[in-house]
Amino acid sequence: MTSLKINTLETAPEGSKQLIETSIKNFGRLPGLHGVLASSPQTFEAYQKLHELFSNSSFNAEELTVVWQTINVENECHYCVPAHTGIAHMMKVDPAITEALRNQEALPNEKLQALHDMTLKIVRNRGHVSQEDLNTFYEAGYGEQQVLEIILGLAQKTISNYTNHIANTPVDAAFEKFAWEPVKL
Repeated sequence: MTSLKINTLETAPEGSKQLIETSIKNFGRLPGLHGVLASSPQTFEAYQKLHELFSNSSFNAEELTVVWQTINVENECHYCVPAHTGIAHMMKVDPAITEALRNQEALPNEKLQALHDMTLKIVRNRGHVSQEDLNTFYEAGYGEQQVLEIILGLAQKTISNYTNHIANTPVDAAFEKFAWEPVKL
């Protein structure tokens, strides 16, 4: 089992202190992932900026959740799946969507399913998708902007999923009730 240090405001490098203060202000506490990321001020800042950019993309709350959770589940992130389940509840996303994603089941509508399918193809094939895949995605109502925004979300989730795998970050108390284990298909 691997682990990395979970910093506090007192133990973090100077370059991360302001980022930690912002996290505490925004969340009322320091999320474990942020405490780990604080060991590298540059990685912590990159993660925060990618999160901000992706959150302000063309995707609505349901679509953001589909991209985040598709990647989290595919990467089997023990920390991010529960965290994004809680975040989805806070964003008023239909629980049927969250549960379908967590359990690797069909989504309740075709457009969200197309987003899930494209996200999964990009992740599994490391960006190698066919023109047919793109055309199917476009026919569902998305465009080139959304393809690139999936990649933006993937950049954010790569930082968090991989960090949590290496750090073995404990799930924050606020999200323990959403604990998750991969579905064995």
